[in-house]
Amino acid sequence: MGTEEREGAEGSMAQNDTPPDPGAFRMPDPALVSRTMADVAERGQRIVADFLKRQAGEGLDGAPGADPSHIGSAFMEMTTRLMANPARLMQAQLGFWQDYLTLWQNTARRIWGGEEVSPVIAEDPKDRRFKDEAWRENEVFDFIKQSYLLSARYFTNVAHAADDLDPKTAQKVDFYTRQFVDAMSPSNFLMTNPEVLRRTAETGGENLLRGLQNLLSDLERGKGKLRIRMTDETKFQIGENIAVSPGKVVYQNDLMQLIQYSPATGTVLKRPLLIIPPWINKFYILDLRPKNSFVRWAVAQGHTVFMVSWVNPDETLAQKSFEDYMIEGVYAALDAIQKATGEKAVNAIGYCLGGTLLASTLAHMAVKKDTRIKSATFFTTMVDFAEAGELSVFIDEEQLQSLEERMQKRGYLEGREMATTFNMLRANDLIWSFVVQNYLLGQEPFPFDLLYWNDDSTRMPAAMHSFYLRRMYQQNDLVKPGAISLGGVDLDLRKIKLPTYILSTREDHIAPWKSTYRATQIYQGPVRFVLAASGHIAGVANPPESGKYSHWVADSLPPAPEDWFASATELAGSWWPDWHRWVSGLDKAQVKARIPGEGGLPALEDAPGSYVKVMATD
Repeated sequence: MGTEEREGAEGSMAQNDTPPDPGAFRMPDPALVSRTMADVAERGQRIVADFLKRQAGEGLDGAPGADPSHIGSAFMEMTTRLMANPARLMQAQLGFWQDYLTLWQNTARRIWGGEEVSPVIAEDPKDRRFKDEAWRENEVFDFIKQSYLLSARYFTNVAHAADDLDPKTAQKVDFYTRQFVDAMSPSNFLMTNPEVLRRTAETGGENLLRGLQNLLSDLERGKGKLRIRMTDETKFQIGENIAVSPGKVVYQNDLMQLIQYSPATGTVLKRPLLIIPPWINKFYILDLRPKNSFVRWAVAQGHTVFMVSWVNPDETLAQKSFEDYMIEGVYAALDAIQKATGEKAVNAIGYCLGGTLLASTLAHMAVKKDTRIKSATFFTTMVDFAEAGELSVFIDEEQLQSLEERMQKRGYLEGREMATTFNMLRANDLIWSFVVQNYLLGQEPFPFDLLYWNDDSTRMPAAMHSFYLRRMYQQNDLVKPGAISLGGVDLDLRKIKLPTYILSTREDHIAPWKSTYRATQIYQGPVRFVLAASGHIAGVANPPESGKYSHWVADSLPPAPEDWFASATELAGSWWPDWHRWVSGLDKAQVKARIPGEGGLPALEDAPGSYVKVMATD
């Protein structure tokens, strides 16, 4: 989730263009300090004791000296390659010191002569870390900022300068170099962040005491491991003010509940719509609030919407496989829809991992001559993992073995581990900004539905997740005809010949759009490819009423994604109406609106059901 997806999550704060006067600093209330420190001592002891107890029980998770990601060996290889070409390294160092000397001179001219000088290096205008005017107006903080930016550029350039590095090693070096650079930003530290210094002077340091309380609370939430609170969780309740589209659960098994949503029109399209979300996250990203709910909007367009709500698995489901998700998920849903509505033919949507499952199922159905799914829509879905983006950094043999050991011990991958991985892909937005807001400024998190969903993590069954990471991410077998077999059927995605709509997002860091575009050259039926602005979440959950984010369309599908984009036309606003015109144009037949529970399947409980309410910490 990128910066644009956190819009509105932070309140505005007064900005000054000078650092605080040290003489204006006032001491915090001694009684407050006393109470806070007593609470810190008591809670700190409890957290440490609990952490040590957990570490003793978890064994290998806390094994000393473990380096599952082999970061050290990657950087050692980079250093060896650099030493083989010392002239390039020396050139980078000379350039760095020349820029640094210019910065010193410019700063001196500003301080002593009041001259206006152009910056040696400027931050990206979209970089929210340096939004405070003091980073530009105050000479000292401008010097600190530019020093950091020069150092960051130097480290990044050096990491890129090594010749003949293995591509996987180069990617890992680049990723962790940026993690280090992001962590060392002056905005992350009390004494080099003008906004924090100003707040400290204004409150007499009470912001730091509140920040310490927030830090301890987050450590308690994580049972000794830092679990940063991104939003005010008390402001949201699933089924009450989030995931509130009316409907009924009409079917359930060990892996999922199937929700049928109540109609909003007198007649509906004859073909029901089945949505298969990823089980890495919960389905209600498509039903956050009425104003941004894809479910509500689709129902209003006359679709009979069925949503798969995956279970949040525990150790009892450790052996559930990818094949089980196909049989007990997609196939079970199709059978249930037919009983509930009497309709065999459906339109299907798969989102991210749910789309990968949908593609696998369609290849399976092609062999079985099962034609119940008449059209397929894929939201930000990869089926060819040759260039899987930065998530590939975490997928190598050493890391997979370490992950599998942990999963075999517990029976599942802890949801928090997956969430941390995704957050690292956007560390400035999803880690460091909250460190500053929560711990240095001492602010309470802003209530934001998208961040609540982002923090509502899910577990992964051990057998399924190992198969998914190895066979798809590591070996890229799904795109190889016959390399993967599910339910006794060798899969070949090239046998998929039904109408297909592929929606990708331009700033996607989980499913890079150029990788998702590869599917246009695989499926044999008519394909429409649409590219939305923004990222993996905001680009998808973008209602027409918001007036945000454009999308690109084109009639041709050349082999290279760059050629497609060069010929594409940018259209303002949401892609949702384009999709509805496409899918409704395939079959315009209508029937009387279907009421959940009044068809061939009785209602089991109200939407959103009970499975979605199971937290990863339960």
